[in-house]
Amino acid sequence: MPETDLALMAHLMRRAGFGSTREELEALTAHSYESVVEDLLHPENSPDIDEDIAQRYFGIRFGSKSQWIYRMVNSQRPLEEKIALFWHHVFATANTKASQVTDQIDMFRRNGLSHLKTILTDLSRDPAMVFWLDNNENVKGEPNENYGRELLELFSMGVGNYSEDDIKHAARAFTGWTITQPIPEYPTNQGRSVFVYQEDQHDDSSKTFLGQTGNFNGEEIIDIVVRQEATAMFISRHLYNFFVADEPQVPAWQLESPLDADAIDALMKAYFESDGEIRPMLRLLFNSDFFKEARFKRVKSPAELVAGVVKLVGTHRFPDPGIGDYGAATMAMGQELMNPPTVEGWHTGREWIDGGAMTERINFAVGEVGDATRPGVAAIISRLAESDAALSPEDFVDRCLDLVGPMTVGDATKTALVEHANTGGVLGFGTDSEREASTDRAVRMLQLIVSTGEFQFA
Repeated sequence: MPETDLALMAHLMRRAGFGSTREELEALTAHSYESVVEDLLHPENSPDIDEDIAQRYFGIRFGSKSQWIYRMVNSQRPLEEKIALFWHHVFATANTKASQVTDQIDMFRRNGLSHLKTILTDLSRDPAMVFWLDNNENVKGEPNENYGRELLELFSMGVGNYSEDDIKHAARAFTGWTITQPIPEYPTNQGRSVFVYQEDQHDDSSKTFLGQTGNFNGEEIIDIVVRQEATAMFISRHLYNFFVADEPQVPAWQLESPLDADAIDALMKAYFESDGEIRPMLRLLFNSDFFKEARFKRVKSPAELVAGVVKLVGTHRFPDPGIGDYGAATMAMGQELMNPPTVEGWHTGREWIDGGAMTERINFAVGEVGDATRPGVAAIISRLAESDAALSPEDFVDRCLDLVGPMTVGDATKTALVEHANTGGVLGFGTDSEREASTDRAVRMLQLIVSTGEFQFA
């Protein structure tokens, strides 16, 4: 494949996963782009993470943030982890209240590429969500509207596409959908709630929802929801915002049109043609021109930044001590996995890179690439040393940008990087002293590259 295809493959793997090493990219480019997309869309065909190893090293409570980042870095099913992160944002549930969020993430791994009806039905029965939005308190005669409201406002249709009466009738349809009381976690750490349907607490009277009337239960409400054009639009915009380019924040969608109306129309068409299945929508998305042309159009979330940098430097391919620090790193950057700030999830795009968060992001990346003995850094330096001739400052910068991404930078950034490279002259590895000096210069160049504004974009 032409060299330009490697850059396209890198773009795909940043969006459908958390990046790839140069060696991984070169292996992928031995296959057609379309076949790689198809492999990503069928994660079940690749081996899963061996969590027994992780449990052995970190104990039964190895979980949540550390475990997930370990999976992001090492999974041979990258889209499975990425779609779980996507749904975690859309169906924001926090472990400050709901103790089984890890189980919910596992559910997103299993069903995240399936039909929206399946996803919403499983979500409505998920113990973490039931408890998070108080549906365990939703009973006949005393309906609790929290879940019915968020199902329509944040999980499927968006504001302006339903009435307050629709919320009330949806809430009544979900009465009796509750969970068992978990056994105490101490001393086994195994306390788990499970979903139960209490028929005697279900309101089986007539309900009118989105213009349809019947003795609806929760499944019928979801069936009506997934057939709505507003739902197709809402899910399509979420997919575009997460996988293609930063959209305005979700609360503005009622007022602001999509950035690429044609792309949203195409995704909506795929939604209806597949009865709301996510896999065909992503197949269309990843193979589209609007996706291929949207390189570096999204600000990386903290989880994407951290996992991508760890993959770049080649560490923690085994659950070594220190992997737990990365959960704290994303938190310092504004994204505590398993604990979104509100039911609305996180605000994305440039809101990830305010002053304080930007400092944390740069310091993290600079610290990670600053060690020449780390496998990924050493591999980049070895690639630089492969040239028979010494590298000019311009070639030195170009090679580093290529090996880090490949990534592109603006003229001002490129000029600054070349000016820095010029202070050391040509880069050579012919003698031991040249190799030592060039290694130090390469590490410094990598640190400068990950400090750039351009590195914050995927």
